[in-house]
Amino acid sequence: MMLENKGLRWTIYHNPRCSKSRQTLALLEEHGITPRIVEYLKTPPTAAELKTILKKLGLKPRDILKDRDVDDDILITLMVANPILIERPIVVRGNKAAIGRPPETVLEIL
Repeated sequence: MMLENKGLRWTIYHNPRCSKSRQTLALLEEHGITPRIVEYLKTPPTAAELKTILKKLGLKPRDILKDRDVDDDILITLMVANPILIERPIVVRGNKAAIGRPPETVLEIL
């Protein structure tokens, strides 16, 4: 199945050292998608970007972290300062987003 771009930009928040992230990127490329790659450990998202991504995911900050008993704004500040804490990879397309765990999850944002 080929994924359609439909004019919307694809972005993957990627860690090339993570096997799931590499698998998700490969899956997108196999379907003819060349996403904008953001190596989030080198270029962490801002607090505003994280809030937008979380809204698109329909999740709260604690949903993509192991420690979930902390205030949302504190979690976002921690994720900005320590992007290794962010569940990855995250793929964004238009006003939708998906976490590529497993990689096939990204197919849900077609």
